[in-house]
Amino acid sequence: MDVPDATLLPYVMNLFYILTGVALLYLVFTLFLTWLVQQIPRNPVADLPRWGTVTDTVIPAIDGGYLEVWRIDPKGRSRGIVVFAHGWGRNRDRMVKRAQIFAEWGFTTVMHSARDHGSSSPKQCMNAVRFAEDIASVIHWVDEPVLLYGHSAGSAGAIIAAARHPSMVRLLFLEASYAHTREALLSLYRWFNPVFGRLFGPMIVLWMRILYRGATEAYSPARVAQRIQMPVMIIHGEKDRRFPLSFARKLKHCFPHDRVGCYFAKDAGHSDASRTKGYGPAVKSFIEAYLDPPAQDHRTTGKNTERFQPRTARPADWRAS
Repeated sequence: MDVPDATLLPYVMNLFYILTGVALLYLVFTLFLTWLVQQIPRNPVADLPRWGTVTDTVIPAIDGGYLEVWRIDPKGRSRGIVVFAHGWGRNRDRMVKRAQIFAEWGFTTVMHSARDHGSSSPKQCMNAVRFAEDIASVIHWVDEPVLLYGHSAGSAGAIIAAARHPSMVRLLFLEASYAHTREALLSLYRWFNPVFGRLFGPMIVLWMRILYRGATEAYSPARVAQRIQMPVMIIHGEKDRRFPLSFARKLKHCFPHDRVGCYFAKDAGHSDASRTKGYGPAVKSFIEAYLDPPAQDHRTTGKNTERFQPRTARPADWRAS
């Protein structure tokens, strides 16, 4: 019987210790990255609203913090209120250009900065559920049913808020959204850097799943969509490299009804679908199909309890593919 060469044992043990150390270092480093990616980037923009009557204020957040909010009332009678939720790392200013389009159609517009964004209060480890909490705080401050519009991470928060507070959301707009959180995060990390995304992305996503006890998938838009009953419009750039168009197509088929309109903007990326020529006509057509005429002036502070009665006709210019 051959006896193992005892002189090899120290080398084998050293290799074992090195590999164990590398594995532990990888786990610790990816855990740190899991925390870090929820803190950065923070890239606020500056774009002030320059129409209507602007109210610039702060309102309470659910954790005792605060949210900076703009409310812009149009001149004359308002058709209703639209609440806008920005994406990851941005602030309320990011939604001003979109809000201005709705304002031209006679809507009151409300924009806020999520916690840990803009000049709102700090909050560790923001995520879609916490975005939804902030949206709910704004809707309850408005105190009447609204049209809810979310972009990117804001769309993930918007769909959760709409599912939790269905009587307060008349129409739901989801721009640059996704179906499943895991594939969205992996796509985002690969977009940021292919090496980072492939080397660290899967472990970061796994850490999130462990730390949030599976909630990352439970609150994926595809799961939450099954509880949505109000009409929904999905808006997406055909050349979005962060969240590919296939994510939007997949999400479309997750809703339990057929009142889902789509506008897929040709040659648009992640954040510029609203700047394309077809955006305004498509969104306006969707609103006209599903939004009841207002029963009262929505600039009043009293709660409007009217519920929408969606029509069955679908606008011909929607690209519902």
